[in-house]
Amino acid sequence: MIPEDINLLVKYRMEQSRASIGDARILLENSASFFGTVNRSYYAMFYAVLAILQLHELVPKKHTGAISLFDSEFVLKGTFQKELSKDLHRAFDLRQSSDYQVTQTVSREEAIDILDKAVLFVNAVEDYIKARLCYRSEKGASP
Repeated sequence: MIPEDINLLVKYRMEQSRASIGDARILLENSASFFGTVNRSYYAMFYAVLAILQLHELVPKKHTGAISLFDSEFVLKGTFQKELSKDLHRAFDLRQSSDYQVTQTVSREEAIDILDKAVLFVNAVEDYIKARLCYRSEKGASP
């Protein structure tokens, strides 16, 4: 049985993940900010990673630590496909460069691709979590 405080934190992280997907869609649909779409898409994935790590009582200190733990604990052990890890790494790299490199631009196509990958990623993590605790998403993440 999973302690209630962990269950609540996992649910909260998944709510953050879903909200970030919604934010990314709004930014994309309004052509407001393609780099903002990438940012929110990456954070949707990151919050999902935090949820799954918290479920297993793994607490990273940095984004790179969370990604590394996801890879070592879930991808290398075959729980998730390597493609999801590649998508997470790509989203992280593009978010880093678009947020911190002045000359980096993000195309509409890149933003759409990252958002689509984020939806798939979040859905996969959510399916995993649903199988392990009493959790129900408030919002669907279908594209």
